[in-house]
Amino acid sequence: MLLAAGPALATPDPGDSPAAPHSVSQDVSKGIRADIADGALPGQDEIVHSDNIEHLANIPKDALQGTNSDLAFQGTYAYAGNYDGFRILDISRPSEPRTVAQVLCPGSQNDISVSGNLLFLSTDSSRTDNSCNSTPQSAAVKSSWEGMKVFDISDKANPRYVAAVETFCGSHTHSLVPKGDNVYIYVSSYSPRAEFPDCQPPHDGISVIKVPRKAPEKAAVVSFPVLFPAEPPVDGGNPGIPGKVSQTTGCHDITVLPSRQLAAGACMGDGILMDIKDPEHPRVIDRVRDDVNFAFWHSATFNQDADKVVFTDELGGGGAATCNEAVGPNRGADGIYDIVGKGDGRRLVFRSYFKIPRYQADTENCVAHNGSLIPVKGRDIMVQAWYQGGVSVWDFTDSAQPKEIGYFERGPLSTTELRTGGVWSAYYYNGHIYANDIAKGFDVLKIHDRRTDRAGSVRLSGLNVQTQPDYFDDRD
Repeated sequence: MLLAAGPALATPDPGDSPAAPHSVSQDVSKGIRADIADGALPGQDEIVHSDNIEHLANIPKDALQGTNSDLAFQGTYAYAGNYDGFRILDISRPSEPRTVAQVLCPGSQNDISVSGNLLFLSTDSSRTDNSCNSTPQSAAVKSSWEGMKVFDISDKANPRYVAAVETFCGSHTHSLVPKGDNVYIYVSSYSPRAEFPDCQPPHDGISVIKVPRKAPEKAAVVSFPVLFPAEPPVDGGNPGIPGKVSQTTGCHDITVLPSRQLAAGACMGDGILMDIKDPEHPRVIDRVRDDVNFAFWHSATFNQDADKVVFTDELGGGGAATCNEAVGPNRGADGIYDIVGKGDGRRLVFRSYFKIPRYQADTENCVAHNGSLIPVKGRDIMVQAWYQGGVSVWDFTDSAQPKEIGYFERGPLSTTELRTGGVWSAYYYNGHIYANDIAKGFDVLKIHDRRTDRAGSVRLSGLNVQTQPDYFDDRD
């Protein structure tokens, strides 16, 4: 059932769609077909996977035909973002997921999370207003709106739109910091311009929204902490290197670890470690850059012991073919950093890169993207999306020598043109891997491996990956 969370159905914003497909040369196309013929690449749309991965189910896109984006979980439900809105799926039987509701509410990226009876949705495209039947409008127009939307999901089949909060430069992604009767939201956004009245440079910070659980309609921005102040001895955000490294004008994504009062920020040209003891005023402890191999710091994941962070580099913005020999193993990859020291003396120390060891076709957009821990006590194992590179399960227990232990992928969407597709997010939740594929829909996978089997006994009441849980309660 398609629900309109406003008075009328909306027309999807064409500006929110992936870049238009573009053709590759005849020689490249011929080479791809030859690689498929000799088995070096899977065939067009062919599913391949390692022996320890089982593909249980796929639910194709239905009423919402936009780009599938992020995932969140609560109880026996999965919440799937889409540039046209969001979908709620019943996963009580993981091998037979079913759609409970689809809500039409266009606006990229529709990054999604849930807490209690509240669902939060990011809007990072300039709209005429905050309703779900808004239309695109230039950010140069003062009345344009971007920001956070809040839904009541106490009735899963009939979500109800209850609040909206405008934020500077919109909301590309967001992260929840639950605290007592309130939920704080760290809103990441970037790319200010002088002609945008609500998105002015330098924009070197994040918006913090406070949402009272019992009165979500009172949600409001309570602070805008500047994470990259241009004051000695700090020199502001990374100035960037044209054509190689992004300038820092905000953050792309923040992962919080509430049990340790820590957060890690992937902020375009910078990676940061933060103290979030005071959730309204997060404080930067350390900052790192990689002007050789990291083009765009995209996301972050702590290990369970909070002594490592995996940062991802979204080289090419998710729309380029970077999993090939020409780009190599250190760009468009993960960077593994150890956290050394204590308190404000903690520092991020680089150890190694990880990239999937399987080359992809030059018509396949492929780069490091969203993933989560697989909770195995004593090991650091992660499942991760790589767009058309598929899903990778990899072990970084040894920070200096990470290795892949399983994978799932489909062959290229096309052998003649580069089309945006593949897995946006791949997360482990209560014994299964769930993946949201941009073009193909919602996938359910199962891993059978002695290295990960123990994770099957870990059960959570819900999961927002950017609010990392403490999977085990006997830490020091």
